[in-house]
Amino acid sequence: MQALKRLLKPAFLKELLTRALPLAPAGTFLAVSRNGVHLAEAGPAETSASSFDRTLRFDLCLGGDCPGQLAVHPRPGAPAGEITLLKNLGQFLAATLTATMEQESAKRQVVAETLDKYREIELLHRGSLSLNRSLRIRDVAAALLAECQRADLPVDLGMVFVRSSEAAEFKPVDSFGPAEATGLARLAESRLFAEVTAGAKAEIVNDLAADPRWQDEVPALNALLITPLPSPAACVGCLALASTSAGPLKAAHLKRIATIASVAGISLGNAYHFEGMQNLMDALLQALAAAIDARDPYTSGHSQRVAVLAVELARLVNEDHTHFPGFAFSEAEIHEIFYGGLLHDVGKIGVREPILTKNSRLPPGHLKLIGLRLSLRSRLTGEPWQETYARLEKINRAGRLTDADLAFVAALAEMEFSAGDQSSPLIEDAELLQLTVRDGNLTQEERREIERHPLESFRILQHIPFTANFSRLLTMIQQHHERMDGSGYPMRLCGEEIILQGRILAITDIYDAITQERHYKPALARHEALKVLDQEAARGRIDPRLAELFIGHIEQIEERAGRRRRDAGARRCLWPPNVGLTAG
Repeated sequence: MQALKRLLKPAFLKELLTRALPLAPAGTFLAVSRNGVHLAEAGPAETSASSFDRTLRFDLCLGGDCPGQLAVHPRPGAPAGEITLLKNLGQFLAATLTATMEQESAKRQVVAETLDKYREIELLHRGSLSLNRSLRIRDVAAALLAECQRADLPVDLGMVFVRSSEAAEFKPVDSFGPAEATGLARLAESRLFAEVTAGAKAEIVNDLAADPRWQDEVPALNALLITPLPSPAACVGCLALASTSAGPLKAAHLKRIATIASVAGISLGNAYHFEGMQNLMDALLQALAAAIDARDPYTSGHSQRVAVLAVELARLVNEDHTHFPGFAFSEAEIHEIFYGGLLHDVGKIGVREPILTKNSRLPPGHLKLIGLRLSLRSRLTGEPWQETYARLEKINRAGRLTDADLAFVAALAEMEFSAGDQSSPLIEDAELLQLTVRDGNLTQEERREIERHPLESFRILQHIPFTANFSRLLTMIQQHHERMDGSGYPMRLCGEEIILQGRILAITDIYDAITQERHYKPALARHEALKVLDQEAARGRIDPRLAELFIGHIEQIEERAGRRRRDAGARRCLWPPNVGLTAG
């Protein structure tokens, strides 16, 4: 009755029968029915219950299916002439109703096809937006599975398989439903899977047990929809949607999924291309950082260590709800911090090597010249010189000079030695300037050259066309030596003028620098280094919130950072690839 009602509206039937009734002899009864139930009728009510043996019936058929009948009931005792007239009228009405049904069916088919096309276009539009929102392979796979679940298919579980090249194996990257529990990943071991991916043609199998290519690799499955995910260059993935009950998956389901799969294949291809470029960029930048660190054997690996420590501190910021409630770095921002750690010292490429690797106030060869002067003076005056020179050597390598040390050097600088008519100071002005540096071994001019390296980093890196995801990279690199109280360099920024990423790099840079041996100092133990950070925070030089987070979770930070560096050994890349090939 529902099918007939969709093709012939009761109101239309009632009007048609009512208008046809005057063309029939008085007492005639007309009705359209299905299975004896009237959809519309016209004529005397008493006629409908009598003379059924003389009723004329005309099937209303469409495409081999007859969803209803037209019944013409003559009046009791109607002569043969009336019966003939009613037969002709019935044939005319039946033909009219059949034509109306065909027109309505054709109209409905056009509407259905139009709606189907609209849905396909809408699916393509929505799918294009969701699948191209990210260039991470895992995100593309998750978006594809979400679209499949939204499509209301008769499936219980699904999985996306990907491969990095035509020679590589397909591996699961994401799934929904009980995919892991049923062992859906073993689908990739089947001949059915191999043939579908090789032929690049989607298939529906509603009875897996009856398919000769299926050897019960996943016993729980009964029906399967499987489609390759082709990119323009190759088949980069495969989508499997399965049911633990027997079908029915239909051609319309396959068409819908094939539409979204075509978009997903291109998105996966783009993601693989992006990931390859990203990995290449990561490797190049790591090589650049390693080359710069290698200029000084004491700083080897420094940039990589700062990068991974900074990443783990940023992840702790995301997990912290005390100091940073409601704040979280995105994955792209954390990747940006990683780059910042790698490249923070790239400007040191412009620092002269003698200054970069300077491990004493005066170079050893230069100090020997002063020793020769002392020796010559001793020959002329008879005064011993070895102890004086030994103390001078000790002062030259000391990390910090006392007032007594400074006075000792100043006294030597006042002395002269003579040869004939010529006299010369034991220590010349330029040598005195270097020997009287109280802290470290750099003069003010040399220190200014070192302190220019953040600006040099900016000058060098500004020519690299980093993507919009790395809009703060140069800023954090410029600021990694700035201090919250304005005592840092190169721009003497303070407080909120320093972005959070720059403050993170400042802490991890300090920590790694003081826990590693350098020319001018021994390495500090972890507890001593943390004490230094605590003091720096108390003085207002570094962010106290970050310092507290770093100090309180140092074991977790170092364990995570160490694991990242160990895992990176095999792939020679500290940043993990965009896709972890595991079902989830």
